Amino acid sequence: MPVLIAVPHAGRCYPGHVLANFRDEDLCQLRLEDRYVDELGVAIAKAAGTGLLVAHAPRAMLDLNRAHDDVDWDMVHGAKPTTSGSSFASQTITSKRIGGTNRRARSGLGLVPRRLPGFGEIWQQRLARKELDARINHIHRPYHEYLAHELGRIRDEWGAALLLDLHSMPPLRQQPGQNRPAQIVLGDRFGASCHASLVSRAFSSLENSRIEAAHNRPYSGGYVLDRHASPSRGIHALQVEVCRATYLDERLCETTDQLAPLATTLAGLVRELGAATARLGEGSRLDEAAE
Repeated sequence: MPVLIAVPHAGRCYPGHVLANFRDEDLCQLRLEDRYVDELGVAIAKAAGTGLLVAHAPRAMLDLNRAHDDVDWDMVHGAKPTTSGSSFASQTITSKRIGGTNRRARSGLGLVPRRLPGFGEIWQQRLARKELDARINHIHRPYHEYLAHELGRIRDEWGAALLLDLHSMPPLRQQPGQNRPAQIVLGDRFGASCHASLVSRAFSSLENSRIEAAHNRPYSGGYVLDRHASPSRGIHALQVEVCRATYLDERLCETTDQLAPLATTLAGLVRELGAATARLGEGSRLDEAAE
């Protein structure tokens, strides 16, 4: 089907020097990881029969939902980038730039996270510039190049492609008008990253499954959607935030037996969205033939 699931924030492959530099290894891993949402993604992809891209590099090393230049330079030891002459500065990014670049970096949640709310500084020592460049060139660049290639391949084959950018979120508070706190938040950059019919179908499917869902608040999507979504070119993208309490234990640390039935339910959602995306692709091909 014309759907690709991507999981950018569940990586758990920590090099020894990264672990040694944490101020609190266990806390930082637990707070920064989308804990085991990759296992949920694997179960969904197997049940739905769709493609899956999982990043194994942890978010602590590099946040793949940030632009390559969204860096807090106060945490980096070494020369800052110039307009030319470095692998960092010369990297070509075909993304739609948005205002407020480095706003998250200044708050400590840029390309490489620096601090956590309620905890403070994550690292004992600053990051070497050479190490930052290596992470960008060997993690960030290939991940996004592969993601763009796969979405383009799917779109060319089906006439349309849908990216489901899968994340997990801490439990939310119940909002006015909700029967209970949202278990899933769907983000489409307030309508910019996905055809409205796909979003409508997603909410109908979740409602039929009795899953409380919210739209764009508090998560509307980030750099992944800004860079890769292009509905006018037949490439659609939704960020899917799943409450960790739906598949993890009370400490939000280990998976429970609720993961399997949740994956089965979400696989049904993926199949519905795949069929709807295929119909969009057929429509675009008919339009092209008419022209």
